[in-house]
Order: sequence, then C-alpha cells, then structure tokens
Amino acid sequence: MPPFRTLLALPVSVALLGLPPADSSALSAPPTDSVLPLLVTEGRVPAAALLAREGTLTHYAHAGSGIARSDHFRAGSITKTFIATVVLQLAAEHRLSLSDTVERHLPGLVRGAGNDGRALTLRSLLTHTSGLYDFTAATDGTAPVTARQALRIALTHPPAARGRFSYSNTNYVLLGLVIQQVTGHPYATEAERRIITPLGLTGTSFPGSRSSLPAPHGHAYASDGTDVTDLDPRVAGAAGELVTTLADVDTFYGALLGGRLLSPRWLREMLDTRAAHGAYGMGLFPEKLPCGTTVWGHNGHISGSYVRAAASADGRRVLTFRVNTDAIADPGLEPALLAAEFCPRVS
Repeated sequence: MPPFRTLLALPVSVALLGLPPADSSALSAPPTDSVLPLLVTEGRVPAAALLAREGTLTHYAHAGSGIARSDHFRAGSITKTFIATVVLQLAAEHRLSLSDTVERHLPGLVRGAGNDGRALTLRSLLTHTSGLYDFTAATDGTAPVTARQALRIALTHPPAARGRFSYSNTNYVLLGLVIQQVTGHPYATEAERRIITPLGLTGTSFPGSRSSLPAPHGHAYASDGTDVTDLDPRVAGAAGELVTTLADVDTFYGALLGGRLLSPRWLREMLDTRAAHGAYGMGLFPEKLPCGTTVWGHNGHISGSYVRAAASADGRRVLTFRVNTDAIADPGLEPALLAAEFCPRVS
C-alpha cells in the first residue's frame, strides 16, 4: 500500500490532555492514549492497539475489543522493509549491485507491453520508480498467485513513466525472485537467517501458503465486516505476506534504524529518497510531522489488517499501531497518532 500523505485532520492538542504520572517501567505520560480510542469512535475500526518503545521502556495501549498485546497479525507491506534490508545486505556483500539490471539476474523474465528488464535496475524496484504495473490492482489483493503469475499479470499492462515514483507491489515480488536467484534460497529463508533469527523475532514468520495465523491471535475483518482471519498470504507474497507481533515490529525498526542490520553506508542508501523525489527510500518512507520532526517507517495494508510503524531517525523511539480491519474511516487519525508520539510534549 502506498504511504499516506494526508494532512493532520485532528488537532493534536486533543492528545495532550489528562497526562498520567510517570512510570519508571513504561513511557511516561503517553498522549497517544487520548488519540487511540478515536480510531474506534471516529475511525470506525473494531479494535486498535499500539506499542511504543523508547530505549528499554515500552508502553502498550488498546481500544475496543478483540486485540491483545501478544497477538500475531498480518503486517502487509511491512514485509517490504524486510525484503529491502536483505537486498541491501547482499549489496554490501558484493553479491549484487543496485545498478544491476533486472535482466542480469532474471534474464528474459520481464518482457511485454513495453516493459523491459534490460532497462530496469534493482534500485528502481527498491524505490518504486520502475513503472511496473501493480498486479494487486488487478487481483484486488484477494487472489493468491505465485510470483511468476503476479508478474505475468503486471506485464500485460504498459508501464508508468520510468523514473517517477509509482508504488507497485510487483517491484517487491520481483526482488523476492532476485534474492532467490542470487542466494539459491527463498527470500523467506534469507530474511529468517539474516533478520528474524539474529534479532530474536520469535513472533515473526513468512507463512508461504499457510492461511491460518499462529496462536495467539484475534479475528480480522474486511471493511464490510466479513471475518477474513484465514487468508492465503500468496495474495501478496514478497510484497506483503509477513505475520508478526507489535513487539517484533518495534524491535525490527529500532534495530534497523539503530544500525544493527546495515552499515552506516548502506543505511544512508536505504534512507536516500532522491530517486523517488522525496516520497520513498528503499523499503522505508519518511513522514514529516506538523512539529517538523521526520519519522521513518512503513505501513501495511492487507485484507483484515492495517499496520503503521514509525521510528525516529536513530531508531531509539519506535511506535507501531494496528487495527483489525482493512482501513481507518478517518485517515487523519494516523498522522495525529504519530504526532502525539513523536512531537515535543507540552507539560
């Protein structure tokens, strides 16, 4: 799902009232707790939850019923940050170059309707500037497909203008194939070996075609109220199949931006938004909040789940929130929640 670029629709001052006393074991006086219930009352979601982390201190809150702190949930495009991290690690190991063409690693695969892998680089896939059509626009994100089936769907459509930011899940499905071609292992295996195991993300997995969620988990609902808890993750593949927990998402983004997964050089590369004209780096996008603070992270949208993770540039402060449905009726609540967490607090 493309990053939100909505304006702050809710005065952030609403989140700065009624601050509780400091707690030595948790983040003190969290103004996010005033905004979170609005996701239920104004955003019309069944339930919402957040987990904030600053250093070793954490704060958890929830609103509505049906979500627990330890629940596993589908994280959608949060998956893209994992995939981009693996690709950048491979670049650091000189096993590929971001300037490599897609053709070099997947010869003859990208052809049709004006698309040509000889003219596309890995960098263009990472930054969503390849122009490749988003296959989920045709499948509505509900039809399970293999990576090659997804690509065939995309290649029946002419590309958008190359070099312009145009968010497309097809880019990251292709990157999953590149990882397998370079390493000889599926992208899930590489992500598990390089990220999930070293960081101890015990609640995070790439389920493949497994449609059930690991225990514990709540229910997930489509926008019409249909229970979509069971879902074939091949609707998204390398662009969005990840299953995880709030704690694991916080740990991952804190570690990534804190320099534990990439060297300073490659982390700078990941945060470079010039190719996408400021809209996107590589598996991460920036959001400048009303107070001037810029946070980095990603969102994830898959049937029955919406997730947003954001972190300070040094990874020390991280917030992840989720809802157990497809969308939030008032998208202005998302930037309000981020501002409540990351903007200076008024005492």
